[in-house]
Amino acid sequence: MQRLHARYPFLEAARESVATEAVDLATVVEQDRAVVDRARQRVITALEAGSTGDPHRDARIELLSYPVARVLVSMVGERVLVRKYARAEAATAYERFTADMADTTELKSVESTGLALEDLLAEFDLRDAVRESGGDGYRIDVGTYLPLAADLWDDEWRLVNQPLDAGDVPVDEDDLLTLLREAIRSRIEDGLPFDVPETIATGLEDDAAEIREVLADLDLTQDIDTVVPDLFPPCMKALLDQIQKGEHLSHHSRFAITAFLTSIGMTTDEIVDLYRVNSSFGEEMTRYQTDHIRGDSSPTEYSAPSCATMQSYGDCVNKDDLCERIPHPMAYYEQRIDDADDEELEDWRENETDDQSASGD
Repeated sequence: MQRLHARYPFLEAARESVATEAVDLATVVEQDRAVVDRARQRVITALEAGSTGDPHRDARIELLSYPVARVLVSMVGERVLVRKYARAEAATAYERFTADMADTTELKSVESTGLALEDLLAEFDLRDAVRESGGDGYRIDVGTYLPLAADLWDDEWRLVNQPLDAGDVPVDEDDLLTLLREAIRSRIEDGLPFDVPETIATGLEDDAAEIREVLADLDLTQDIDTVVPDLFPPCMKALLDQIQKGEHLSHHSRFAITAFLTSIGMTTDEIVDLYRVNSSFGEEMTRYQTDHIRGDSSPTEYSAPSCATMQSYGDCVNKDDLCERIPHPMAYYEQRIDDADDEELEDWRENETDDQSASGD
């Protein structure tokens, strides 16, 4: 097994290398703990740091840890994990191939571990779609550009902001390498999660459980600032309904819904206003508690409780099919947001503002 394949396990040649060696993953999982440990590290480091961690010094262990990591991601089966894992693998690959391309050292080892730009273009069948245009510039066919740039959020990547010319999008070398990173991410994400045979899954249950625990403890909503109650997990929808009916909430229930609402972008003022209809409402205390949970008046920013904690307090109610596969209310909400059409993503706060304007408030 070549060191190049261990360094870039997403390559078709790496997959073929594993197939040629007739590696049986069930046997690897059962007999080679070093591979499983490295696979688990890949996934957990992807969640916690956005990379895949330090590579193992043994090329065989490093290469085999990649398919086992994909098995672990599939066993957990959470979309947020799939996305974060694929991005981390792609980010690690990007860091490596940009370093390879910047290396001008002529003294190479007999067995090359680096990738050139031409290698990556060939890997993703982009040689015909990408052409040099003089200097450090390139031109990429618009039909190829669009899917590669689809997951890049900055406005600069939108086609309307590109100087389209004769069906081509001009890009510099840095932009092209970013698009190649997206090609890698897309390949890694493709097919995940998949059904894992029981013969393999049995030996990885403890490792998958550890990943689920890490996933449950993470703040999964850094980029969410959308309040759509119809998409809330059933537990939070039920607590919100109790508030709006003016019912009394226990301390743990009040903490759970308040932490959830702060995590999805609601301000202290908005949350205080929400509680006003509650019979036990006290503005000063509600504001203090909300600021404390948010971290404004305490050293800790609290996240919403995990599903396991909600269950222990009796707040896990009205479970649906998605609840069975989700370890955290925030993961549930993020997936519902991801799956929703644009017309479903009407922020509740905007409706409140419109209602107040219409009433002259």
